[in-house]
Amino acid sequence: MILKGSQRSGAKALADHLMNDRDNDHVSCLELRDFSSDQLHGALSEMHAISKATQCKQFMFSLSLNPPQDHIATEQDFLEAADRAEQQLGLSDQPRAIVMHEKEGRRHAHVVWSRIDADEMKAINLPHFKNKLRDLSRDLFLDHGWELPDGLATYGNKSPLNFTLEEWQQAKRQGLDPREIKQTFQQAWERCDSQIGFKNALEDRGYFLARGDRRGFVALDVDGNVHSIAKWAGLKTKDVTSKLGSPENLPSVDETQSIIRSKVSDQMRDYISDIKDRQNSDLGPLRNKL
Repeated sequence: MILKGSQRSGAKALADHLMNDRDNDHVSCLELRDFSSDQLHGALSEMHAISKATQCKQFMFSLSLNPPQDHIATEQDFLEAADRAEQQLGLSDQPRAIVMHEKEGRRHAHVVWSRIDADEMKAINLPHFKNKLRDLSRDLFLDHGWELPDGLATYGNKSPLNFTLEEWQQAKRQGLDPREIKQTFQQAWERCDSQIGFKNALEDRGYFLARGDRRGFVALDVDGNVHSIAKWAGLKTKDVTSKLGSPENLPSVDETQSIIRSKVSDQMRDYISDIKDRQNSDLGPLRNKL
């Protein structure tokens, strides 16, 4: 799910917005936790009333939860996502409201938490909440087997050989989740019907099809690591052979590693050239003053 959150005030305005049925076919409160009121307006008013005993102005944290366009999330999916979000953010056991919106058969949800710790009467700090929500959103996509959008994929759903220097450095720091590698292989498999199509689909994502030591199909990443096609695509060897045929015309693992080293070397030379051009450009004004 795509998760977007913000700290905010305005209890009545938010309740009006969330209960607006003009822009939605159906609006309902999935949960009102730890409130006296059984209505959203009353619940958010309670948040506001408690906040008046503190100096906190943005006493609520509002979060939208949007599944992919082609998937319908269940109420349980939204509840579990809300539970995981509050754990990540440090809002566990805080009063919360969950509102469901449905339009043209598609659902999304909104969660609102009180930021005020009622025992200590102070606002809960939410450091780095955008990064935490991004990481959780990515985990939710992978847990559900949903295709990662470019903004959540570690490599932005493209080959590292097409990266800028900054993107390359960032990707090296992040590393890859094995679930994301598996998703890459499965998507490439589903989108092709031949060996050449599969080869091209993998190369778009930075993997290179090769002939394994046991004459099976493998793929190498830009670091030269070897991945079994059957294992990472979740297939039987006979199914791989049925679609891809024979690997005899593919380069060996050693040959492919050599090809990759050459491609990476060419890329690094381009990076060095770009850096030198940038340095020359930056030094130009200084040279003119000498």
